[in-house]
Amino acid sequence: MGRDHGFHPVRITRIIQETPDTRTYVLDAPFPYRAGQFVTIKACGTLRSYSMSSSPEVDAELMTTVKRVPGGLVSNWMHDHLAPGDVLETTLPAGVFCLREDGGADAGRADTDPAGAVPVVAFCGGSGITPVLSLAKSALAGTGRPVRVLSADRDADAVIFGPALDELARRHPGRFEVRHHLDDREGFVTAERIREFTGGDTDADFYLCGPAPFMELVENALLAHGVAPERIFVERFAQAADPPPADTPEREGTLTLVLSGRRHTLAQRSGETFLESARRAGLAPPFSCEAGNCATCIAQVTEGEAKMRVNNALDEDEIAEGWVLTCQGEPTAPHVTVVYED
Repeated sequence: MGRDHGFHPVRITRIIQETPDTRTYVLDAPFPYRAGQFVTIKACGTLRSYSMSSSPEVDAELMTTVKRVPGGLVSNWMHDHLAPGDVLETTLPAGVFCLREDGGADAGRADTDPAGAVPVVAFCGGSGITPVLSLAKSALAGTGRPVRVLSADRDADAVIFGPALDELARRHPGRFEVRHHLDDREGFVTAERIREFTGGDTDADFYLCGPAPFMELVENALLAHGVAPERIFVERFAQAADPPPADTPEREGTLTLVLSGRRHTLAQRSGETFLESARRAGLAPPFSCEAGNCATCIAQVTEGEAKMRVNNALDEDEIAEGWVLTCQGEPTAPHVTVVYED
């Protein structure tokens, strides 16, 4: 498959202050990427994933936007210490929070006809606007699809990319709409507001990014409004789950792990990921973020079946070929074999 799992040095060329607590880092990183993807940064002895706000169809430079999080180890270090000329270690861009490759076009709808193209409707909270801006720029520049965004923020001072969104609306009248929802004026977003913004566009492609409670509210409201689940795309940066207790009972079935050409077979254990099983067996397979983001731990299921708790790295074709993120995958068949790349 040839996936690059490594980290690459990239130089910061500029830093843009978006809001008092949000900065965009412009990177000298000639990596190919798709709108909506992210890079994983290695810093402070740990890893964090940050979405790109740039668009490959529009922007000549790669940009990632980082909001300072109270108590956040990496975000605070980046805000407090980084300057133009400094070098970061990042993975290649990854992620599946992207525009559908077919343009979302349905039968009888032309992607180049704004009146017939499938709309893109996005709901974002706070810094969740970051990948949505990337998606919006690419959809407007590379397709005929109309784009509508509801962006929820604490107050006017917290609005990220306000001028950029207004400029998109000016340049694409009739195709781009942004609605700013300010909590201090209107209260929190409600299911009624979500239904009202959606209107009759229940056959649109919906993109959700923001705090987990916000995304849960939006997703449930859309489903209740008649939107099909396959039309809803959610960006979740889940943190690594706590490992199961050591006394978790074994269950019927076996798990075979093939690492560096050697086979290791052990009993399955309920609620245990492939990575956790490998550690239990005393093995040391590759891994990094343990959050389903970076794909360092990738392996292929060659026998049996598996499910992933979180997947922010593999696309549908890779999953169909049996690839799995072992930090998030667990067996769903009595006998499963997982083969790591050499």
